[in-house]
Amino acid sequence: MPPRMKSLALRPLALAALALSTAAAAHDLWLQPASYRPASGVVPLSIFVGHGSARENWGVRSDRILLLRNVAPNGGVVDLRRLIRPGTAAPTLSFRLSVPGTHQLAMQSNHAESNLPAVRFNDYAKEEGLTPALRARAAAGREGTPGREIYSRRAKALVQIGPYDPRTGTAVLRPLGLSLEIVPLRNPYAPRPDGRLPLRVLWKGRPLAGALVKLTNLDADERPVATRRSDRVGLAMFAVPQRGKWLVNVVWTESLSGNPRAEFDTTFSSLTFGYPG
Repeated sequence: MPPRMKSLALRPLALAALALSTAAAAHDLWLQPASYRPASGVVPLSIFVGHGSARENWGVRSDRILLLRNVAPNGGVVDLRRLIRPGTAAPTLSFRLSVPGTHQLAMQSNHAESNLPAVRFNDYAKEEGLTPALRARAAAGREGTPGREIYSRRAKALVQIGPYDPRTGTAVLRPLGLSLEIVPLRNPYAPRPDGRLPLRVLWKGRPLAGALVKLTNLDADERPVATRRSDRVGLAMFAVPQRGKWLVNVVWTESLSGNPRAEFDTTFSSLTFGYPG
């Protein structure tokens, strides 16, 4: 086969692979303030979804967001959802942070539905490490059927006001109670001479083993820079430079019985933080 014809023959396969990768990556969602280390004052916050050329501003949407709040270093909680005008979607939401220390911004969406052809769903489940779905489909002999799921999202962002203070910096080591949550075991803004950042994945309040945890540099987010499987106590360890903007994300699912809409309920969760430079 002439080289050009061979190239044209391979192109549909490459495009199909790209489409599969994009379909899975498009679910990833995270909170991104204008700066993760702002001066005290007004903080514009955006919500992004997807990666690389598929990345887009998801918008701050009153119809999709069930929870949006700030947990301050002193334990104070501010409901940010009340700032969203009902029936609207804005590219950013602005609010004021004044208490020094590490703030936790948290978001939860409602459910949406997804129905993918069998091959696309199976590849997506493998790419995201959704072993419960893969095992359930194999046990039921459903690998060749379309994959139907409902899914929702959880996201946290860590915003540092002023210099890191060890007296208040441990607040971010406590979970906020999200159903799927990534909890740092060291404050990312604390000095880390070894550069290592341990994280724990919690599913319904318990350590989750075997989840695929991804670390992505948001300045070059086409693909993760590292992946880890959480161990038996839900731990995943990454080497993270204290510069740039970083996303950690994980996905998990559970089977639904007797649900006409879907066979799985899938949850996406993310944690973001960033440094100057």
